[in-house]
Amino acid sequence: MEIQGYIYFASTLILSSVLLNNHKIAVNRKISKLCIAGKVLKKEQIHNTKYQSYFEKHSHIVNDLVSEEQQKYVKKTLPETLTILSYFATSLFTKNSIETVFWDIVKNCISQLGLEDCVLYYVENNKLIQKAAYGNKGNEAAQKILSPITIAMGEGIVGTVAQTGKYELIKDTNKDSRYIVDDKIRRSELAVPIKVNKKVIGVLDSENAQPNFFKKNHLFLFQLVADLLEKKLQQIYQKGINIKDDNIYFQELKQLLEHSKVYRNNTLSLDAVAEQLNISSNYLSQIINKIQGCNFSDYINTHRVNDVKKKMNDKHFSNYTIVSMALEAGFNSKSAFYNAFKKHTGMSPKQYKEKNKPYCEE
Repeated sequence: MEIQGYIYFASTLILSSVLLNNHKIAVNRKISKLCIAGKVLKKEQIHNTKYQSYFEKHSHIVNDLVSEEQQKYVKKTLPETLTILSYFATSLFTKNSIETVFWDIVKNCISQLGLEDCVLYYVENNKLIQKAAYGNKGNEAAQKILSPITIAMGEGIVGTVAQTGKYELIKDTNKDSRYIVDDKIRRSELAVPIKVNKKVIGVLDSENAQPNFFKKNHLFLFQLVADLLEKKLQQIYQKGINIKDDNIYFQELKQLLEHSKVYRNNTLSLDAVAEQLNISSNYLSQIINKIQGCNFSDYINTHRVNDVKKKMNDKHFSNYTIVSMALEAGFNSKSAFYNAFKKHTGMSPKQYKEKNKPYCEE
């Protein structure tokens, strides 16, 4: 049993080291056969002097994984550290979207760390969106956030972490004016940035009802999760680089816009379209950005503007005002339409009408 425990410990560290050094997934899978599936050493086993000697003997592996300052926390949190290392070494191979990765981490990794709650935020359009959650906030089976909230960059503790790129360990939220109540008031909070290529793309956040709950051990574990998560997200982003206009989801999107004309829905959102396509909103955003060179809102407004331009030059719509055409095309206000029209055509609707001699009157 002691030898098996040693193999498990050493192999998970090696696997994580492989992950951090960007070796091929095939190598990870091959080495992962050394692991004892799903087994984490009990605390009494880990604190056994023989296991401690194993740890000291293979400390060079740990040195490649964490900083010298963090090594003392590895020793203090071996059960939890092994859980995290084993998870990242043997999981996530088939997960190729931000949402599925976040929910899988919540379900199979964060849930094993003895926390009261945990929320994974993702940065979209300079705001932090709750993407996955463990505890009262998350419905893991349906992969949905219950009563989700959005936090602006720089707002609250989570927003501050996203803006500064530095963690926050709040011992008592009652004494921190930045604290934002989510589902209920909790007394302590730990928030750690999630980065990809040194850019903050999300925040790993946990709260607890007890003040002074979070210690340096928790901080170490969260930073370990964030560091390993970065490598997986880099793989996902790298796949996004190879998106071409024959992408199957882009072709389906074009069908929705050109034939179903979903852009005429003035409440249409990125999330709603992504759900129709059965992909993540982040992946859909990447597709549009890579192929069209713009964001979702601009792409949708392009179709709306073209819809209006077509009607302006159609005698069957001669009794329509330009604004009524805009509202039918999916714009929810006159000002939104005029701004979008000017942005996409370089002229006002009136100037366009005069230049192209439409049949309708404004």
